[in-house]
Amino acid sequence: MNRWEPERQLCASLQTGRGSSWGGRFRTMWYKSLMTFPIDWQNETLHQALKLVAAYVLALPVGWWREKEAHTVGVRTFPLVAMASCGYVLVAVPLGHPDIAAQSRVLQGLVAGIGFIGGGAILKAEGNVHGTATAASIWNTGVLGAAVAEDRFWLALVLALLNFFTLRVLLPFKMKLDAKEARSSKASID
Repeated sequence: MNRWEPERQLCASLQTGRGSSWGGRFRTMWYKSLMTFPIDWQNETLHQALKLVAAYVLALPVGWWREKEAHTVGVRTFPLVAMASCGYVLVAVPLGHPDIAAQSRVLQGLVAGIGFIGGGAILKAEGNVHGTATAASIWNTGVLGAAVAEDRFWLALVLALLNFFTLRVLLPFKMKLDAKEARSSKASID
């Protein structure tokens, strides 16, 4: 007896009405063939799970740095944005059947959606605008996740490194420029 024999016998009895209290009146409701799930757990599913993990891990340093600097968007948001972006792009491409139009629509939705999230990070207070670097970093993190989904790991790595470099290394230069601007505006007022 093979593995599927009990299911075949059950389907046959349901189709003819035997073994059922329905009396065979609803024979056409039953579908006789077996459902199969062509999932290759060792290759495709594992490969996609590793892509999600890679997107998550590549976004962690930026999120950690933002959290360390006491920003509201940090170690949880950045990895989640990268992982979700990667997941959406993976879902848009059925296994083995790439569809450029579907990918384009998903990427357009990601750009709009992540722009909306970034817009929520931008605040205007006391005549100053804050959060634009956070918004740009969120957007970059979304692209990072999409790059991982498309097997463009080098692009994702460069995006992560440049984002981290911009937030970490260029911050002292920005602070000096802001201080210089504040001194010049104060001197012009006096």
